[in-house]
Amino acid sequence: MWRLRRAAVACEVCQSLVKHSSGVKGSLPLQKLHLVSRSIYHSHHPTLKLQRPQLRTSFQQFSSLTNLPLRKLKFSPIKYGYQPRRNFWPARLATRLLKLRYLILGSAVGGGYTAKKTFDQWKDMIPDLSEYKWIVPDIVWEIDEYIDFEKIRKALPNSEDLVKLAPDFDKIVESLSLLKDLFTTGSSGETAFRATDHGSESDKHFRKGLLGELILLQQQIQEHEEEARRAAGQYSTSYAQQKRKVSDKEKIDQLQEELLHTQLKYQRILERLEKENKELRKLVLQKDDKGIHHRKLKKSLIDMYSEVLDVLSDYDASYNTQDHLPRVVVVGDQSAGKTSVLEMIAQARIFPRGSGEMMTRSPVKVTLSEGPHHVALFKDSSREFDLTKEEDLAALRHEIELRMRKNVKEGCTVSPETISLNVKGPGLQRMVLVDLPGVINTVTSGMAPDTKETIFSISKAYMQNPNAIILCIQDGSVDAERSIVTDLVSQMDPHGRRTIFVLTKVDLAEKNVASPSRIQQIIEGKLFPMKALGYFAVVTGKGNSSESIEAIREYEEEFFQNSKLLKTSMLKAHQVTTRNLSLAVSDCFWKMVRESVEQQADSFKATRFNLETEWKNNYPRLRELDRNELFEKAKNEILDEVISLSQVTPKHWEEILQQSLWERVSTHVIENIYLPAAQTMNSGTFNTTVDIKLKQWTDKQLPNKAVEVAWETLQEEFSRFMTEPKGKEHDDIFDKLKEAVKEESIKRHKWNDFAEDSLRVIQHNALEDRSISDKQQWDAAIYFMEEALQARLKDTENAIENMVGPDWKKRWLYWKNRTQEQCVHNETKNELEKMLKCNEEHPAYLASDEITTVRKNLESRGVEVDPGLIKDTWHQVYRRHFLKTALNHCNLCRRGFYYYQRHFVDSELECNDVVLFWRIQRMLAITANTLRQQLTNTEVRRLEKNVKEVLEDFAEDGEKKIKLLTGKRVQLAEDLKKVREIQEKLDAFIEALHQEK
Repeated sequence: MWRLRRAAVACEVCQSLVKHSSGVKGSLPLQKLHLVSRSIYHSHHPTLKLQRPQLRTSFQQFSSLTNLPLRKLKFSPIKYGYQPRRNFWPARLATRLLKLRYLILGSAVGGGYTAKKTFDQWKDMIPDLSEYKWIVPDIVWEIDEYIDFEKIRKALPNSEDLVKLAPDFDKIVESLSLLKDLFTTGSSGETAFRATDHGSESDKHFRKGLLGELILLQQQIQEHEEEARRAAGQYSTSYAQQKRKVSDKEKIDQLQEELLHTQLKYQRILERLEKENKELRKLVLQKDDKGIHHRKLKKSLIDMYSEVLDVLSDYDASYNTQDHLPRVVVVGDQSAGKTSVLEMIAQARIFPRGSGEMMTRSPVKVTLSEGPHHVALFKDSSREFDLTKEEDLAALRHEIELRMRKNVKEGCTVSPETISLNVKGPGLQRMVLVDLPGVINTVTSGMAPDTKETIFSISKAYMQNPNAIILCIQDGSVDAERSIVTDLVSQMDPHGRRTIFVLTKVDLAEKNVASPSRIQQIIEGKLFPMKALGYFAVVTGKGNSSESIEAIREYEEEFFQNSKLLKTSMLKAHQVTTRNLSLAVSDCFWKMVRESVEQQADSFKATRFNLETEWKNNYPRLRELDRNELFEKAKNEILDEVISLSQVTPKHWEEILQQSLWERVSTHVIENIYLPAAQTMNSGTFNTTVDIKLKQWTDKQLPNKAVEVAWETLQEEFSRFMTEPKGKEHDDIFDKLKEAVKEESIKRHKWNDFAEDSLRVIQHNALEDRSISDKQQWDAAIYFMEEALQARLKDTENAIENMVGPDWKKRWLYWKNRTQEQCVHNETKNELEKMLKCNEEHPAYLASDEITTVRKNLESRGVEVDPGLIKDTWHQVYRRHFLKTALNHCNLCRRGFYYYQRHFVDSELECNDVVLFWRIQRMLAITANTLRQQLTNTEVRRLEKNVKEVLEDFAEDGEKKIKLLTGKRVQLAEDLKKVREIQEKLDAFIEALHQEK
């Protein structure tokens, strides 16, 4: 709006100039109009072309303000008439100068932002040089030990002297205000100076005044610079004189004293800050555990790395892929303080200890990481030990000792098996350490003969890893020449590129060693052939096992504060205390991890490719099932086979049970019940004898025999289902596992104890029954009796044949001969058969006179026999005669069922033996039925339960699975699985490592 108003006024001015111009005829050209009128669109000049006015060269040569924007002008009252010389440019110039402060302020803000952005870009482009600090000489970092900055600060001029040296800012302000007054307007509203289009005298005066002020300012600055130089020269002269006055010895003492005080001061400050930081981190981690941030916590880097090492420890590198991932290997002589150093780093007394005896019997891998609570837990257990409680510490030490003794095999002292332990707590340095058994020089009593060689082999196995950091522990309280571990370390790392030397018990060394310089030589590595990356000296307590970590740390700091080793500069401040050692080891560990982890991942990628190629070539149609997956598959097959037992028909169960039971008891029935009863003269005595013997048999033996038969039958059926081939689906890799499961399940299975009691009652009732209801049962009993007697007769015939040798037919056809003993038996048999033919109802036993008669008859034919041989031969001969007679009687009883129904009244035929066999047959059927019910209702389910328990036990026993599931196919699948798992964990760890970086 103000521009429109200005344009309207300008138009009126122009029109008035055209109308009332005197001395000029016609219209004025546009170039002669007012400057403002020519800078806008003119409605009365249709041919107007806007052009920027030409700047005057006379003004441009000393002023750069002509390009500034125009300010709003205040027009004075217009006077009509032609005025050829209008002085509007001074007002426009003043307006521009007033805007100068806004330009300066805006430029300062914008320039500052641009500078900050540029600085951030440059900062991001600069590489991280923290890993190359070792290139810078130690003198740069230790410059404060040689230069007394406090003295320099006191010698420098104070603030009052600096004020005197500073320029006179009041004069500068007056000069600037004078310069400002030159460009500001006066009280009358007119400009302070005027200038015409062709220049004027005021312009010259302004230029001269401005140049004069600038020259005056330059002279004042030069004068102040001269004064500052003179003052600096005077200070340097006085400081040099003062420095020359102090002797060299006093200066060194004073510098050492000040250095020690400064180190103690900053050490206390550092401890206070670390304690506060520890508490804050603990609170933050506790908040994360409670879910305040509502975010999922990822595994820490050290936990991921520890998992990779755990998998690698179980991996059998059969393809030359060795484990070259870094870890800190703690080695040292026995009782050198290895465990104590490790406990100081872990900030807890976690290891078992003893006075002079070997306590570390197997490697212990300790993974240190940060956490809200100071706890420890084993890899294969979920129990957490609170390291702030003495009860949990004692339990943890006891558990470690038990695990070590469990790993040590019989006849050995140490074991190469590793115990994996995780320790978490606020302020712990993240790293993985392995505590090895102490190196010994002599095998003492109670140790295995190969203990020394075993310890050396375990130590070498860990130290030969080219990326392992060797933490060599040396006891400072004993002579350095007695050290064994230094020679071993120098062999494994001759250049000392990954070895850190630690001298323990420095407090005892300072008291006992006559020359303190000897300790310095030990620390500097001049007494040993080994070289090291760094040298440290620590104190691990006063020798009291009940000391706490805090007490040991306070004692260590107090010792080094008063130690001559620091005061005399034999040791440097960064080379003492376990705190500095822990920081140095952690930095070295992570540096080594970053340098080697990707190379290790590449080697496992190549191994994985080789394994996958071998599997495709050898087993193209089989899935890659490792040992655990194969065990699960076999487990399902075994459980299916157990379930198939319930599908066996009741008829099949009863048939095999009845047959098996009769095979078990038939000898007892024939020899101990039937034959003795059959020797009686009448039926009453026969039945009485049978009842008594059956009652005794039922009470003592029969139920137990029946249960044994049932259990054996169940085993046979279970074995049949387990071992029978399944056709093409059968996998012989499971045979050993199935056999082991079968044997263990049968071994654990026991029949129900109440089964015998119930079975005894049932069998007793069955044998008490004598009533045969129909002819079919009578015939079945006769058939059962004939089969039993024919089987016994056949056995008797075979026994007699073995006794007397082959008959004449076999001798002629098969060219066989009798032995002398067989000839004697044959002659005796013939003699006894003659006696039976004379008296077919002869009793079962020979009388003594009959034995004498037979012996004399044989002697008359030249055959010498003794009475024992005659009795043995008679037993078999009479048995055969009796069985043949019983079979003939059985045939006669086929038609005796009618007489049986009449209780054999008015009949010479008595078939009590048939009734006996019917009672036995019925008892077998009822017993088989009862056992079948127990099998199907109870025992099969109990067996299935036992099988499941056995499979669960086998699943938890890794050694058992390795023993039962073997072969190239299994091992190849195991290697492939482990390599894939290692590669995946390594890739995840590398990704997390890059993200953290």
